[in-house]
Amino acid sequence: MTGWLGPEEWQAVALSLRVSLWAVGLSLPLSILAAYALARWDFRGKQLLNGVIHLPLILPPVVTGYLLLLGFGRRGPLGGVLEEVFGLVLAFRWTGAALAAALMAFPLTVRAIRLAIEAVDPKLEQAAATLGASRAWVFLTVTLPLILPGVIAGAVLGFAKAMGEFGATITFVSNIPGQTQTLPLAIYTFLQVPGGDGAALRLVAVSVAVAMAALTVSEVLARRAAKRVAGG
Repeated sequence: MTGWLGPEEWQAVALSLRVSLWAVGLSLPLSILAAYALARWDFRGKQLLNGVIHLPLILPPVVTGYLLLLGFGRRGPLGGVLEEVFGLVLAFRWTGAALAAALMAFPLTVRAIRLAIEAVDPKLEQAAATLGASRAWVFLTVTLPLILPGVIAGAVLGFAKAMGEFGATITFVSNIPGQTQTLPLAIYTFLQVPGGDGAALRLVAVSVAVAMAALTVSEVLARRAAKRVAGG
């Protein structure tokens, strides 16, 4: 790939991989918790939580990025605390790109995991609970093994979404080569300069390959999850 892609193109791909892996890794535990809450718990405000989780899919990505800038910018209430307490700066840094990608991918990951949880017969969990197992132990020993293909499928979809994130990223962290210029931002940049069509086309090919691979893996894992639950 390094021979096919130029240095700037490879830099954008490498940064996208870094951002996407961090985005999925950091958001996956919260995605599992949110999916489990929506699938198994009954509580006041459940529909509101469901709406908030899926809001990034409905809002224009630029709006999401602007809200991130207001909240997590260096002068924002959360961004100021993170910088002062932990020395962590998000705005106009690759860490901010990871946050934006995680937020945009979160609804897809939650939905895939929620569907996997809803496919599991609650009686299996109830049977384990009657034997004296705690709720956490039931989840770790019964629920999680059954939904693992769904969790992986959700993570793969989230990764693909993070790789393709554009609007929220460019609004929150700008388009800085080598720092925040992910693959979609690099494609946009190359299309704005004379003679950049070739580089843009190569990056488009990489994007399509990643997206198709992610969809294929997600579909295969979803089918395995359905067969596993049906067989169990």
